[in-house]
Amino acid sequence: MIIAPGSTVGVLGGGQLGRMFAMAARRLGYRVHTLAPDDDTPTGQVADVEVVASYDDVEAVRAFAEKVDVVTFEFENVSAAAAAAAEEVALVRPNGKSLAIAQHRIREKTFLAALGIPVAPFAPVWTADDLAAATDTIPCPAVIKTASFGYDGKGQVAVATADDLPAAWDALNQREAIVEAFIDLECEISVIGARGVNGDWSHFGPFDNTHAHHILDVSVAPPAIAETTAAQAVDITRAVMEALDYVGILCVEFFVSRDGSLLANELAPRPHNSGHLTFDACRTSQFEQQLRAICGLPLGSTELLQPAAMANLLGDLWDRREPDWAAALKYPDVKLHLYGKASPRPGRKMGHLTALAATPADARARVVTARAALTHG
Repeated sequence: MIIAPGSTVGVLGGGQLGRMFAMAARRLGYRVHTLAPDDDTPTGQVADVEVVASYDDVEAVRAFAEKVDVVTFEFENVSAAAAAAAEEVALVRPNGKSLAIAQHRIREKTFLAALGIPVAPFAPVWTADDLAAATDTIPCPAVIKTASFGYDGKGQVAVATADDLPAAWDALNQREAIVEAFIDLECEISVIGARGVNGDWSHFGPFDNTHAHHILDVSVAPPAIAETTAAQAVDITRAVMEALDYVGILCVEFFVSRDGSLLANELAPRPHNSGHLTFDACRTSQFEQQLRAICGLPLGSTELLQPAAMANLLGDLWDRREPDWAAALKYPDVKLHLYGKASPRPGRKMGHLTALAATPADARARVVTARAALTHG
């Protein structure tokens, strides 16, 4: 069944991913409702209806779902009970199973390993005994990560030796966690896949991603990696989506180690920051593709029109004064996207720039130069 233009799509989450999704949906003639704990959210500024409620308010989520034709996500940390309540009264895409796996690192790593997908060596931690056992099985240096609610480096602590693990776990309030071996990285990449109701599949990746202070800084497409590595990453992404009977957009983040091996790191059951450049650089953006997939429409072409790069704009740029927007936009091949967030703060994603160029290196250089101009004129 096709959910045709003119129908109403519900988005759980109010951030920039939902904002760009809502823009794509409005362009195709859909109405958009959003639910988030705050009002005047980036998504709410674009949506037809903005509902203010907790993601864990089961009754509010059920009432929200009753008024839309299909529910999707831009924020995955919704309780299983709330997702199940939405599924009682509306189509929910992706399904609750996918959400439950992707939002919990122990379930996520266990799921990937069970599929035979290579991951970094890891050990789950629920108790002090588990932590002690992890020191015997996971080599250091390592990192301990909370099982849930971790993003942009939050909820994780690096450790140099096994003796450092107990203090690191204490710093995470002894929450359930994983201990994961440190990987000597060549680079980090991501693949964004789309799977339709009838099993049709397409992909955008890989993207080359560099981070600063654990937050994505710059993404570039296409990446300078071996064709075999790129093909393996694409194949893994498809296998994950098929195993989950997934409908919608999913991103798989990967580590590429210096010995050339590819390791799956995390799943994101929604559009992804690394795919923001698709808004300008691809024939169909990840946000339009998400809409097409969940509404049963044919998937669009993911052709990359030119090599492209995206640079995040964090609240740090507002440290002394409003950024000099004109200085960045003097480059005619640079596009500015701002998310409508009123209060900048360090580490908060306020927007991004994209640039298209003849080569990936040129696109990266141009977008980084344009971002530097925001504070230097």
